[in-house]
Amino acid sequence: QVQLVESGGGLVQAGGSLRLSCTASGRTFSTYSMGWFRQAPGKERSLVAAITWVGGSTYYADSVKGRFTISRDIAKNTIYLQMNSLKPEDTAVYYCAQASVASLYDYWGQGTQVTVSS
Repeated sequence: QVQLVESGGGLVQAGGSLRLSCTASGRTFSTYSMGWFRQAPGKERSLVAAITWVGGSTYYADSVKGRFTISRDIAKNTIYLQMNSLKPEDTAVYYCAQASVASLYDYWGQGTQVTVSS
């Protein structure tokens, strides 16, 4: 199994930046991809960005494209989400997740709150 721990959330003004981190432990050798999801109050959880573990291919939701960057450090079993030009609509709980098969996310972190004020 895989354990995921996120950090880096907080309160920031619109236009500011945050960097989220997620460190994985356990069966990381089985990782196909890792991703960042977010869930705002009253909304469904959605995929923000993802990265394949071996090839490093990335995906971004249209709403964050050009503002957010996902990256990985294989040696540290860690992924990051650099969030720039933050908007109030980015406010959500952000979750790190790991997929062992394709894009089926089986393991999840506890979430970290990101709040962007106007």
